[in-house]
Amino acid sequence: MADTSARILRLLSLLEARVEWPGAELAARLEVSARTLRRDVDTLRELGYPVNAVMGAGGGYRLGAGGRLPALVLDDDQAIAIALALQTAPATVSGIDDAVARALTTLRQVMPARLRAASEAFQVTSLRNYWEFSAAPVDVETLRVVGAAIRTARVLRFDYRDTDGAVPDPGRPGFRPPREVEPHHLVVWAGRWYLIARDGRDRTWHTFRVDRIQPRTPGGGAVFTPQPLTPDDLTRLVVQNPDRGDTPGRWQCVGSAVLDLPAPLVARWAPGGSVVEPVDDRRCRLTIGGWSWTGIAGLFITFDSDLSEVEPAELREAMGRIVERLGAVSR
Repeated sequence: MADTSARILRLLSLLEARVEWPGAELAARLEVSARTLRRDVDTLRELGYPVNAVMGAGGGYRLGAGGRLPALVLDDDQAIAIALALQTAPATVSGIDDAVARALTTLRQVMPARLRAASEAFQVTSLRNYWEFSAAPVDVETLRVVGAAIRTARVLRFDYRDTDGAVPDPGRPGFRPPREVEPHHLVVWAGRWYLIARDGRDRTWHTFRVDRIQPRTPGGGAVFTPQPLTPDDLTRLVVQNPDRGDTPGRWQCVGSAVLDLPAPLVARWAPGGSVVEPVDDRRCRLTIGGWSWTGIAGLFITFDSDLSEVEPAELREAMGRIVERLGAVSR
């Protein structure tokens, strides 16, 4: 299917490049038979592109009026996927609401009528998930600078705001000078954006919250050689990293326990904003924040694992109450 879609897009591009194509020459350029060419032409017509047959020796094809190749050509699945993606764009990025709406409108304008109708059939409303952090919005210009530094493999220099949002002040205790790192990845997890970067001097990896980054080098610094990172590396640096700057301490209640499950498995199913720390190859400590101790206890129970080192006492008491209630039900 991917090969067929690519060939049809190339056919549309060739038809736009010349006023008229002999059928045999067009088939040769596409490296297909005359029969396959006719099927591809029929596919273009079904998608709403006017491809006219040219009579004469051998026959040929020409693209009719209104059939020029638009800036973007999509099949049904692609049109729906992009429409859904635009409507569910992260609400944690500030300054893009109008741009998202305009992008969706522009996209629909360049689609054939049938695909436009398919994309408009999906109107989506995103509701907030209260188990996720109330993430601070990320400035779109900051994302642009950080993303460009990653793409061009240039050192990024920035001030890193305090947890209260204040820019580091040389006159304040604990002042830290601007950071200078090799940016590698942008990661979105639990409604929050993170930058995975490496300190070029001591080669240590760090995780920064993007909403706390204030770039100092919009054009980028020195060029560096990117290092490969696997999905497991990214999980370890974000989900399993207790020093990423947003531990569950923001919640009204915070509890932890050691589970008899490996950290990678728990990290895959851990609720947003939690922290997973390996204890050994088969155990890990999970820290969860929530609105109530009973809610946190319920989340631990979903892992169906033996628990130990449960803290604090309020969480142990909530688990005891759950045991009593479930015991009454079973009786």
